[in-house]
Amino acid sequence: MVKLKDIAHGRSGDKGDVSNICIYAREPKYYEIIKAQVTPEAVKKHFKGMVQGEIERYEVPQLDGFNFVLHHALDGGATRSLRLDSLGKSMEAALLRMDIELSK
Repeated sequence: MVKLKDIAHGRSGDKGDVSNICIYAREPKYYEIIKAQVTPEAVKKHFKGMVQGEIERYEVPQLDGFNFVLHHALDGGATRSLRLDSLGKSMEAALLRMDIELSK
C-alpha cells in the first residue's frame, strides 16, 4: 500500500463551487493502476463529507493523466465559503493522500 503521491503528482483549482484536480502518473507504468483505483466513486469516498455533488473523471492518456471535476466541493466557492481554502488549492494534496494498492 502506498499513497497516491508516491506514484502521481497533481494540481488543483476552482471555478465557483467546483474544484478541478489534475493527477498525472509519475511514470507511464502507473497510469493503469491509477485508472483502476482512482475512480469517481473512490474519490467521492475519499472526500466524504466535503464533496456534495457529482464527480466526473476525464482521462488524458497522452499525458498519463486524469482531470477530476468535483461539483459542490467548495462550500459555495471563494465569495461565499468560510473555509480556509475556499479556492480549493489544497484539494490536490488531499487527494494525493489516498491509499493505492500496487500490483503484487
